[in-house]
Amino acid sequence: MLTVMGEALIDEVVRDGQDPEPHVGGSPLNVAVGLARLDHPVQFLTRYGRDPYGTLVASHLHGNSVLVPLPADAEPTSVARATLDSTGAASYDFRLDWHLPDLRQDAADRLEVLLQATTLLHTGSIAAMLEPGAGQVQKAVLFAHPRATISYDPNCRPSIIRDVDYARAQAEAFVRLADVVKASDEDLQWLYPDLDPLQAARNWLALGGADRGPALVVVTRGGAGSWAVNAAGEARADVPATTVVDTVGAGDSFMAALLSALVDRELDGGQRRAELRSLSTETVVELLHAAARAAAITVSRAGANPPRRAEMQIR
Repeated sequence: MLTVMGEALIDEVVRDGQDPEPHVGGSPLNVAVGLARLDHPVQFLTRYGRDPYGTLVASHLHGNSVLVPLPADAEPTSVARATLDSTGAASYDFRLDWHLPDLRQDAADRLEVLLQATTLLHTGSIAAMLEPGAGQVQKAVLFAHPRATISYDPNCRPSIIRDVDYARAQAEAFVRLADVVKASDEDLQWLYPDLDPLQAARNWLALGGADRGPALVVVTRGGAGSWAVNAAGEARADVPATTVVDTVGAGDSFMAALLSALVDRELDGGQRRAELRSLSTETVVELLHAAARAAAITVSRAGANPPRRAEMQIR
């Protein structure tokens, strides 16, 4: 079982004089859907409300065969609203409530039961930054770490988490616990404005020391392709040729396909950490190409619409 932990929300797009257009979103949610579409059993630990938007979230997840073991709660489903003026410029308003439902001790025990069979746990974005949920996520990662591969994507949201010093400390805490880290060059430029993003990634690789911290750090660079660093050295992959409709969800599709490729190679699970740390540069290039192919398919169509396994031509 693969587990993704993080926020589910509704992206509302409001155009001048028109009703809101709701779209199910959230970076971890997109990764969970991406993994499920690549035929992996996935559970998504999140929260959403017992309201119409929560129904949209649940329907989207169930329709993509993502298991949702935690129930809806009485609080409103989180909303990120983008209001577009007549020129297309957007102003943003966020109504976010991030925590895992029910903070009682028996719920904590249940969470540990849900994580017992997990061989890979992915988290990131708002879920690893916004309290009180960020603390819960970190505890879950610590619990799962001995048995599961941990992956992390900061997917920074400066309009929500404005304190860059806090965001940097949170990101580094999760990087130290992670085996696989993916970040965009924009994430790293915001977190480390005085560093080249590739140097920031090299620094992250060194955070944990010889036998702790990430085995692989990947940087996505939009049309410039992707870059990775691990113990074997550095690797790069170009972006496949495609027609870009929009880039919504591209990074999440990249993340899901990267993790899928690792699982297909049976590199998930705490017992596989030594193998993960010893990946050759050639294998890392293969992983980057698989992830880039998924992102290219996603940007070729509207919205966060990750590919299925057949589209990736994976057996």
